[in-house]
Amino acid sequence: MIVRRIKSILTWIKDFLARRFEKIAEINRKYQKPRITMTPVTRMVLLLLRIYLLLLVAILFYKFFTTIMAK
Repeated sequence: MIVRRIKSILTWIKDFLARRFEKIAEINRKYQKPRITMTPVTRMVLLLLRIYLLLLVAILFYKFFTTIMAK
Protein backbone atom coordinates (compact mmCIF):
# COMPACT_ATOMS: atom_id res chain seq x y z
CA MET A 1 0.00 0.00 0.00
CA ILE A 2 2.67 2.53 1.03
CA VAL A 3 5.01 1.44 -1.76
CA ARG A 4 2.24 1.87 -4.32
CA ARG A 5 1.48 5.34 -2.95
CA ILE A 6 5.14 6.35 -3.10
CA LYS A 7 5.39 5.07 -6.67
CA SER A 8 2.32 7.06 -7.69
CA ILE A 9 3.74 10.21 -6.10
CA LEU A 10 7.09 9.69 -7.84
CA THR A 11 5.31 9.11 -11.15
CA TRP A 12 3.32 12.31 -10.70
CA ILE A 13 6.50 14.29 -9.91
CA LYS A 14 8.26 12.78 -12.94
CA ASP A 15 5.35 13.67 -15.24
CA PHE A 16 5.09 17.16 -13.76
CA LEU A 17 8.79 17.88 -14.33
CA ALA A 18 8.69 16.36 -17.82
CA ARG A 19 5.83 18.68 -18.80
CA ARG A 20 7.67 21.71 -17.41
CA PHE A 21 10.92 20.88 -19.21
CA GLU A 22 8.99 20.14 -22.38
CA LYS A 23 7.44 23.62 -22.23
CA ILE A 24 10.85 25.21 -21.63
CA ALA A 25 12.31 23.30 -24.59
CA GLU A 26 9.41 24.45 -26.76
CA ILE A 27 10.00 28.09 -25.81
CA ASN A 28 13.74 27.71 -26.44
CA ARG A 29 13.08 26.24 -29.90
CA LYS A 30 10.71 29.10 -30.72
CA TYR A 31 13.21 31.82 -29.82
CA GLN A 32 16.36 30.01 -30.94
CA LYS A 33 16.90 32.31 -33.89
CA PRO A 34 16.79 36.04 -33.08
CA ARG A 35 14.30 38.11 -35.03
CA ILE A 36 16.38 41.28 -34.89
CA THR A 37 19.97 41.92 -35.78
CA MET A 38 22.33 43.09 -33.06
CA THR A 39 25.41 45.18 -33.37
CA PRO A 40 28.66 43.90 -31.85
CA VAL A 41 28.36 46.54 -29.11
CA THR A 42 24.91 45.23 -28.18
CA ARG A 43 26.24 41.67 -28.01
CA MET A 44 29.10 42.81 -25.78
CA VAL A 45 26.75 44.66 -23.42
CA LEU A 46 24.47 41.63 -23.17
CA LEU A 47 27.47 39.41 -22.40
CA LEU A 48 28.59 41.81 -19.67
CA LEU A 49 25.08 41.84 -18.22
CA ARG A 50 25.05 38.02 -18.11
CA ILE A 51 28.41 37.99 -16.34
CA TYR A 52 27.16 40.62 -13.89
CA LEU A 53 24.03 38.57 -13.20
CA LEU A 54 26.08 35.43 -12.56
CA LEU A 55 28.32 37.41 -10.20
CA LEU A 56 25.29 38.69 -8.26
CA VAL A 57 23.86 35.18 -7.98
CA ALA A 58 27.22 33.87 -6.77
CA ILE A 59 27.39 36.60 -4.12
CA LEU A 60 23.81 35.80 -3.08
CA PHE A 61 24.63 32.10 -2.62
CA TYR A 62 27.84 32.94 -0.78
CA LYS A 63 25.99 35.21 1.63
CA PHE A 64 23.23 32.64 2.10
CA PHE A 65 25.63 29.81 2.92
CA THR A 66 27.84 31.89 5.18
CA THR A 67 24.77 33.06 7.09
CA ILE A 68 23.54 29.49 7.50
CA MET A 69 26.95 28.16 8.56
CA ALA A 70 27.38 30.93 11.14
CA LYS A 71 24.32 29.80 13.10
